[in-house]
Amino acid sequence: MEWRWDWTWELLPRFIEAAGKTLLAAGGGYLIAVVLGLVLVLAQRTPWRPLTFCVREVVEFVRSTPLLLQVFFVFYVGPQFGINLSPWTSGLIAIGVHYAAYLSEVYRGGIESVPKGQWEAATAINMSTVQTYRRLIIPQALPPAISGMGNYLVGIFKDTPMLSVIGVAELMHTANAVGAQSYRYLEPYTLVGVLFLAISLPTAFFIARFEKWVRRRMGM
Repeated sequence: MEWRWDWTWELLPRFIEAAGKTLLAAGGGYLIAVVLGLVLVLAQRTPWRPLTFCVREVVEFVRSTPLLLQVFFVFYVGPQFGINLSPWTSGLIAIGVHYAAYLSEVYRGGIESVPKGQWEAATAINMSTVQTYRRLIIPQALPPAISGMGNYLVGIFKDTPMLSVIGVAELMHTANAVGAQSYRYLEPYTLVGVLFLAISLPTAFFIARFEKWVRRRMGM
C-alpha cells in the first residue's frame, strides 16, 4: 500500500479538529483529577479512621481496575441507576476519577516529604489544620510532586483513545471512522501517532522546565 499525500492533506483538517477534542478531554479529565486527587489524599489524613479506611480502599480499587472498565461502567451501568450521562461527560468523569486515585498517591508522597519539624512548628504557633496545609505544607509538597503530576498528564493524553469505545469523537475514533469508510488505515493511524507526539513531547518539555522554575523559586 503506497502512501497518498493528497489524501493525507485532505484528512489533516479533520484530524486537527479531533486533536482539539482530545486536548479538551485530556485537559478536562486532568483538572478533575488534580482537584479530586487532593481531596482524596486529605481525606486519608483525617483523624476519623472510618473515613480514612473507606477512602483508602476506594483509591486502591480504582487504581487496581482498568480505565476501560471504568469508562464502560460509568456510561453503560450508570443508566441502570438512573444516571444518564453523555459520552463526553462519562469519559471526563472516568478519566478524572481514575487519575485522581493516582495523583492522590503523588500528593501523598509530596506531603510526606515535608520535614516533621514543619508540622511541629505549625502546631507550636497554633495554626489551624487548614492554615497548616494551605500556607505551609502544600507549598512545600508541590515541587516534589510536579514530576509525577506531569507524567500523569502525558498519560491522560495517551489514554484518551479509550473514550472512542463510547463514541467520543477524539483522534482514535476519527481514525477508525475514516478507515472504515475508505478501507485505508495507513494514513489515518499514522496521523494519529504524529499528532499524539506533537502533543505529548512539548507537554513533557514544558513540564520539565516548569519543575525547574518552581524549584528555583523555592530555593531547592
